[in-house]
Order: sequence, then C-alpha cells, then structure tokens
Amino acid sequence: MGVARQYCGTLGKVENCQVGVFVGYASRQGYALVDKRLFLPEEWFSDAYATRRTTCQVPQDLTFQRKPQLAAAMLHALRQEGLLPFKYVVADCLYGNSPDFLAAVDACVGVTTFVAIPAETRCWLQRPRTEDKTYLYKREERTKRVVVDAEPAACPVAAVAASLPASSWYRRKVSEGTKGPIEYAFARQRVTLCKEGLPKRTVWLVIKRTLGTTPGYSYYISNAPVSTPWRTLVWLSGVRWAIEQCFEEGKTELGMAHYEVRKYPGWHHHMVTTMLAHFFLWHLKLRLGKKSPSPHGLATADHLGSRLTPADLYDCRGTGVDRVGTEAQSPGLSSASSATTRGRMTCAMERGAY
Repeated sequence: MGVARQYCGTLGKVENCQVGVFVGYASRQGYALVDKRLFLPEEWFSDAYATRRTTCQVPQDLTFQRKPQLAAAMLHALRQEGLLPFKYVVADCLYGNSPDFLAAVDACVGVTTFVAIPAETRCWLQRPRTEDKTYLYKREERTKRVVVDAEPAACPVAAVAASLPASSWYRRKVSEGTKGPIEYAFARQRVTLCKEGLPKRTVWLVIKRTLGTTPGYSYYISNAPVSTPWRTLVWLSGVRWAIEQCFEEGKTELGMAHYEVRKYPGWHHHMVTTMLAHFFLWHLKLRLGKKSPSPHGLATADHLGSRLTPADLYDCRGTGVDRVGTEAQSPGLSSASSATTRGRMTCAMERGAY
C-alpha cells in the first residue's frame, strides 16, 4: 500500500518503501505523535493503479498531495480543532523549502516557525528594491516584477555562513557526552529569502556549526520577531529531539514499523494503535515515575540561560517509554519550573519511512 521507489530517510537513499507524514506534539509534560497521513506517490493516482487503489481500499475522493501539503492540512486541522494549543512549529528542510507549508504556518497567527533549509537556499542580507517592468509577448503587453539592482546578487546561505566574522558566533554546550561536553557554535542573521529571482519573506537565518577542523553546518529559518532572544532560537534548534524520540521509541518498543498490512485503512489503524500505546506508556510514566517539579517534559525557552542550561535540551540518555516505574528518570528535555505550560507547546512535522 503506497509502496514506490522514493527517498527513505531511514536508509538515506531511494528504495521501495512507504512514507508517512506525522505531526508530533511536545511540551514540558512529554511528547507524542498526534496525527498522521500515508503519503501516496503520484503514480498511485494514475489509471494504471486504478485496480490496486480499489483493492487497497483507497478512498475514492482522495487526491494526490505532496508531503508538505499533507503536513499543512494536518496543521490547519490541529489549529481549527483548538484542542492542543501550540506556539511553535519545527520541521525538517523538506517543509522549510515549501511555500505551501510556510503559508499554512503563516495562517496560524501568533505561531513561530523554526524549520531547516538546504545549504543552497538563496537569500539577500538587505532586501533589494523591485519594480514592475512592462514587456511585449506575442503582441500582448504584460507586466512582471523584477529586481532593480543587480548587485549584490542573492547568495546561498552556506556563503552567508562562510562570510560571518568570528564575533558573530556563539559557542553553546548542548550535552555531556562520554568523552566530555558536546558543544556547537551558533550564529544568526536577518535575511530576505530569494524565490524565483525575487525577494520574498524576511526571516532569521540561524546557523549551527560543529566544532573541529572540518565543521559541519545546519541551516534554519524562523519567522520569530526581530527582538527574539538568542536562548529561544537555540532552544528551538533542539526541540525536534522529542519528536525523533517518538519514532525511536515507537519502532524499538512498540512495533511501529513491524506490520504487513495491505490496505489503506489497515495502515492508519496500525499507526493509531502505536500512537495510543506510546501515549499510554507516557501517561503511566508520568503517574508512576520518580516525582519531580519538572516531570518528563520539554524545557521552555524562558529557562535557558537561567536555571536550565542548553545541555538539558539535548541530553536524552536514560530516557524512553520502556522505563516505567519508581526508578524512571526524567528525560533531558525538562523544565526547572512549575510555571504554566500554555503557550509553550511545540508542533513538529516529520517523515517516517517503513
């Protein structure tokens, strides 16, 4: 069901596989998957697959949607229902490079997005001037918007990172490893994104760099206000850990990837069962686990730089839904305060390959 040669994140290459799009939800109380969609490749909607669609009980009114469109639809539904309030949305570069998904986030007033982007994403450090230019096409007068100044040209975010002076980088410890502290260097820059040669949205470009002689870079954009403090952006760069844990625990402890279903409803039934089981085990862990002022949850950005260090964001050793009982330990994403959690919820879009 939905199998085709497509990119498999688990294998890191193109293979025959299924791909699901999931919404994860994280707070200081814990994390869980709350919605899912099975991605059906475009070829599945061709006439050649008509018999197979009927056999697999694919709904007749279902139409082809790309992964970012599936994610946008789930985000819209989550916002409309209003049952799970959230203030932040994080996602990987597939969604950070999608106008449909970014537009869906923009429609959620008051929500801050923090999404990964490819290194080749182009941008300007200063928003260029544009004007409408008139031209003739097949004897018809048409108008298009063009950039007035050819220089400076838009450049890849990787070039922006390479041009930043040493004073722009801030070193942050993110975890205590077996061989000592694990640290990254962070930098940020206001940029205007380039789309089809024209300036689009102005955002924060956040760059995370590994330390060493051959550093690796990760790039993110955020619609956070200009006044957003550093600690919030550093915190958001680690929030997706909680959602990755959902998949790790679901696959290793609950058989999320162990199934042989052949029909569309069967896939959704199996995923819902796994998601409910994961949520149930978290519920038990909260009730039976070791009591603390900050149980099993996600740190809020307000506490970074005060009583909570960035290390609390990333140190996920010793956690998992399998450790239920009086000896259960709080996961690394925890808050040092008992302040209200409303407005500190985070929604994340992820792909799962099976």
